[in-house]
Amino acid sequence: MKKNTVNYQTLIVTFAEPIRTLDNYFDDVEAWGVASLKEWIDSYESSRFTQTDERTAVITSEYNMTHIKEWLERNTPIDRLVSA
Repeated sequence: MKKNTVNYQTLIVTFAEPIRTLDNYFDDVEAWGVASLKEWIDSYESSRFTQTDERTAVITSEYNMTHIKEWLERNTPIDRLVSA
């Protein structure tokens, strides 16, 4: 039997502002197709956003992490970004 392994990348992000404040970036649902940062990241195939407190989230992705990380760095205020 062939074993199927998946290599997920993980980021732990601490934002400079509460995540609920960052959700305001997506105030035009028709333009974005989503209403929150979680929905935007989860819309990438194989990617998940898990909020752990008011300003921190764990993001996992099989193959879209480069795009997600670049977008976050350009468009959100980040206090700390750690690859795990």
